[in-house]
Order: sequence, then structure tokens, then C-alpha cells
Amino acid sequence: MIYGNIHQKETYAFLPAAIQRCLAFARTPEFATLATGSHPIEGRDCFVNIAAYTTKPEEECSWEAHKDYLDIHILSEGSEYIDVAFLENMKLGAYHKDSDYQEVTGKAQARVLLQPGDFLICYPEDGHEPGIAVTAPAPLKKGIFKVRI
Repeated sequence: MIYGNIHQKETYAFLPAAIQRCLAFARTPEFATLATGSHPIEGRDCFVNIAAYTTKPEEECSWEAHKDYLDIHILSEGSEYIDVAFLENMKLGAYHKDSDYQEVTGKAQARVLLQPGDFLICYPEDGHEPGIAVTAPAPLKKGIFKVRI
């Protein structure tokens, strides 16, 4: 897991080129105007899923992880908590290869507050539970960038 802000370019210059391209795209005016759905950046190796939803109480949210892609969560509107935990401390459920979705259950080891411009990179060893309401359920819009590992 790496937590940061897209405007701190020099701080995160060590990140791989594909991740740098995602962060650069998130800094463009186009990012905030994308419609919900999937948008290619570099074919299926790097793309962004734009989601708009209402955050929920923690007990209504679900854990997930991925094997083939890392996630970069970047909000354009609203705020949310994302809980994270190492997969080695979680109970693994079914893996859905077609959607690269690993079902997971367990307890959070850390909680991250995401606001517009902040990013959270979740690697395959990071279980994460997005969509947690900060104070009360509220709408948000975000990009979940997917980078093939």
C-alpha cells in the first residue's frame, strides 16, 4: 500500500512508469469529466474504471483483493475511508479470474482517508475495503486505475 497525493510529483518519482502515467492522467482536467465506466489508457495493461456511488457504514462494505492488477484509487469528488490489511492476515474466499476479484474477510490493520487528489495504491498483497462513509453516507466519484502486474 502506498498513500499520497497526485500533486506531490517529486515525492513519488520512484514509482514505476505505468503508475506515473496514471497519476499524471489524474492531474488532467479530463479525469474529473469522465463518465462512469471503463476507459483505456494503455489497452488492458492500464485502464481506469470511473465509479460514482454513495459511501456506506463499514459493516455494509466488502473486502476485496486482486491478483493480476494493482489498484490506484483516486477521488475526484467526495471522500471515503478505505480499510486495508495484508492478505496473510485475512481469510481468502473465492477468486473470480474473469474480473480479477478475490473475496476476502478479516479485520483492518489501517484506515486511510481519501479526498480529491489523494491516492491509495493497493498491491496484490493488500486486501482493501473501499466505500466506507466518513461521517455519514455521501456521494463520491472516483477513478480506480488498474495496472497489470
